[in-house]
Amino acid sequence: MTDVLSMTLPELQAFLLEKGEKPYRARQLYEWLHKKLAVSYDEMRNLPLALRSILETEAPVHAPSIVEKQVSKIDGTRKYLFGFADGECVESVLMNYHHGNTVCISSQVGCRMGCTFCASTLLGLTRNLTAGEMLQQVYAIQKETGERVSGVVVMGTGEPLDNYDSLVRFLRMISDGNGLNISERNLTVSTCGLVPGIRKLSEERLMINLALSLHAPNDELRKELMPVAKSYSLTDVMSAMRDYYDVSHRRLTFEYSVIPGKNDTDRCALELAALLEGINGFVNLIPVNPVRETVYAEAGRGDALRFKKKLEKHGIHVTIRREMGRDIDGACGQLRKRHAEMSEGAGSTCREDG
Repeated sequence: MTDVLSMTLPELQAFLLEKGEKPYRARQLYEWLHKKLAVSYDEMRNLPLALRSILETEAPVHAPSIVEKQVSKIDGTRKYLFGFADGECVESVLMNYHHGNTVCISSQVGCRMGCTFCASTLLGLTRNLTAGEMLQQVYAIQKETGERVSGVVVMGTGEPLDNYDSLVRFLRMISDGNGLNISERNLTVSTCGLVPGIRKLSEERLMINLALSLHAPNDELRKELMPVAKSYSLTDVMSAMRDYYDVSHRRLTFEYSVIPGKNDTDRCALELAALLEGINGFVNLIPVNPVRETVYAEAGRGDALRFKKKLEKHGIHVTIRREMGRDIDGACGQLRKRHAEMSEGAGSTCREDG
C-alpha cells in the first residue's frame, strides 16, 4: 500500500502523474490531507470519483482512533492514546499555554533507549512511526478540539533521532506552507544524546529547537541512568550540541529529571555548572514522575526548587517544567503500558509486543 500521508507535495505530484493526473490534482489532495485534515477520500469532492476509487484501493487513509482520552482536572491538559490500523498505540498530549496550544507527540511505538527512570521504555521498542503517523497525532488533536495547534514537541514515547528519516520528513511537512504551516521555531525535538543524529540534524539547516535529555552531569552517573551514555560520552554529546547551536543559533535546552538523593547533590550542581559553561542554553528541571517499576522516589516541586537554587548560585539559567496533567498518568508511556496490561490476551486495540 502507498503511504500518501507521508508524501511531500513533489512526491505526491509524481505519484499522481503515474496515474495520468494533472499536477494540480496533487495540490488538491495535499490540501485535503494536510490543511483540511480530511480522513476519508469521500470528503474530497473536488477530486474525480475514479481517482478517489483508485486512491482508496492503492493508498487508503486510516485515521488513528482515540482509544482513550484523559483530561486533567488541574489544568485541562489532555492525554490521548491513539490506536493505529495495525493495532499499535501511542500517546500524545495537548498542553494549553497562554501563547497557544502545544502538542507533544510520540515518534516510535515504545522505545529501546532503556532509561532507568522512564516508563516509555518498559515495553521496549515495537516499531518506528511513519511521518504520516506523526502528523496524524497533531491532526487528530486539532480536529478533536477545533483549536489550532501552534507548537509541536517531539518528546513523547520513543527516541526521535532513532527514527531519523521519518522525523525530518515530519518536521518539513508540519512546517510546510501547503499544510499546517507551523513555524520551525515552534518545533522542538528532544534526544537522549545520539551524537551521529545530532550532527546529521545540524546539516539539515532546520531552525528547530533542540533539547538534550541530560539528567546527569558526569559520565559515571549518566551511564547508570541512561544506557545510551555507554556509547556516547558527555564530551562528544556536548560537542555535537555546541555545533548544532553554531548552525541554528537556537538556544539549547537541557532536560534534567530531578531524582532526590541521586542527581541533585551539591557536587552535581557544581559539575553541571562546569559542563554547561559558555553554552547559550538553560536547564529545565523535571520532578521525576512515579513509575512503579523503578526504584527511584518521586520528586516533588520542592526537590526541584532546592536544586534550582543550587544551580542558580553557579550562574545557570534554570526553569522548572510546569507540571501539566500530573493527575492523568503523568509519566510518558504509562497510559499505553496500563492499557496494554489490561488488554493483554483480550485482543484489544493496543497490543503488548515489547
